[in-house]
Amino acid sequence: MTTQATDYLIIGAGAVGLAFADSLLDEDPDCHITFVDKHAKPGGHWNDAYSFVALHQPSAFYGVNSMAFPGEAIDTHGANAGLHALASGTEVLAYFEKVMNLRLLPSGRVAYHRLAEFRGRDADGTATIRGVLSGEETRITVRRKLIDATFYQTSVPSTHMRAFAVDEGARIAIPGDLPDLWKRPENIPEAFVILGGGKTAMDVAVWLIEAGVAPDRIHWVRPRDSWLNNRRYLQPGEDFLAATVESQMAHLEAFRVSQSGAEVFEHLEKGGYMLRIDPAVAPEMYHYAVISEGEIAMLRRITQVIRKGRVTRVADGALHFGDAVHPIPAGALHIDCTARAVPFAAADNAGPQFRGDTIVLQPVMVPLVTFSAALTAFIEAHFADDATKNQLARAAELTDTPATFPYAFMMNLMNRGTWMQTPQIAAWLAKARLDPTGPTVARMAAAGDPRLAALSGFRQAVMAAMPDVIRLGMAAKAIHDTAPDSRGAPVK
Repeated sequence: MTTQATDYLIIGAGAVGLAFADSLLDEDPDCHITFVDKHAKPGGHWNDAYSFVALHQPSAFYGVNSMAFPGEAIDTHGANAGLHALASGTEVLAYFEKVMNLRLLPSGRVAYHRLAEFRGRDADGTATIRGVLSGEETRITVRRKLIDATFYQTSVPSTHMRAFAVDEGARIAIPGDLPDLWKRPENIPEAFVILGGGKTAMDVAVWLIEAGVAPDRIHWVRPRDSWLNNRRYLQPGEDFLAATVESQMAHLEAFRVSQSGAEVFEHLEKGGYMLRIDPAVAPEMYHYAVISEGEIAMLRRITQVIRKGRVTRVADGALHFGDAVHPIPAGALHIDCTARAVPFAAADNAGPQFRGDTIVLQPVMVPLVTFSAALTAFIEAHFADDATKNQLARAAELTDTPATFPYAFMMNLMNRGTWMQTPQIAAWLAKARLDPTGPTVARMAAAGDPRLAALSGFRQAVMAAMPDVIRLGMAAKAIHDTAPDSRGAPVK
């Protein structure tokens, strides 16, 4: 057994852990950081994702503060034309390898234990890690804090456990299997059945249509429909600032005239800021997914949508929903897209981020998880006590439904207001790559850009809407704190 020492031990070398470490290196030039992660490469769940996965928001909002993604260009064709190109999963993994190998490790202040798992801490705070392949244990003295970067518990199709039975003879696949179908042309199915209503299922549906599968060959089990953010209004940079501000003003106005989260979404849909696949179905889900109007048009071409709840059993030629049975063409290939990007069991570990000798990284600006981690690192380095730090970095709860969305929106606004009134944080926001608007506004102000006029009246709009944001936000908090999640488990 070997022994080592570090200031910060980060469990998880995914996007969140890397973003925290990247900022901490800059803000605390004397600290030493150690990563422990089960994967062979940095990037967390991106190592396990299907090959055609991509970011669903511009890469300007993702990654670490110190390093931009290469080639952030505007798409000129396809469903995303006119908007910033979306980084592929391969590009994301390459980016995180670059962060680790060209930024973190060369600093001389970062150690990285790949293919290793955290085994716990002794009473004196000494941590034990064990090699996944070697079985060898290492003891690490943690001089300052343990950083839990696993709060999100991101689940992907290749690693999650199915919650339904599969009969012998039924064809089942995960999204990552689809690109290899060409290798067995005699086994290409006549029908495809997508299981799940989330963003992964939407990605699969778009992929199948773009691959030439006729929409009438696709059956789609959607237990719940979802509200989706229109990507047009979530773009970085000066050229898109007016649209960004327009969307935020529309959100504030929606809160002023609504009596519930559901009404907020209905108002936002009228202006095109929120989208849904089926205009006739009221969405019951909202996971902050981002999509283009072009993708929505493709998804609407799939008309064989099955809304009988969650599948309990898959058989060849039939889907079972408890006692109900729905016929499916024999030989159909069922594609399991039921993994949940952020399992709501994560709520079990919700609470303050700063907990003595531990930091549990959580969103402080939903859904910007890497921005949240980077800002938390800044606060860790520059403020003294946990009470102050937790006041400046209040965890904003993950919410699941339109009914609970106002709670997260309220927390976002309250946190942002606190940061702008704290000079150190406001200055950091003005130069932080991961902040959606701070650096853009700072550049435009320095250049005297007339397009900044789009911000005229925004502060007044926030002040006018805040009573209604709090009214709906507190009502949503009560729902969030007491209602079961969508799988029937208590949230709190």
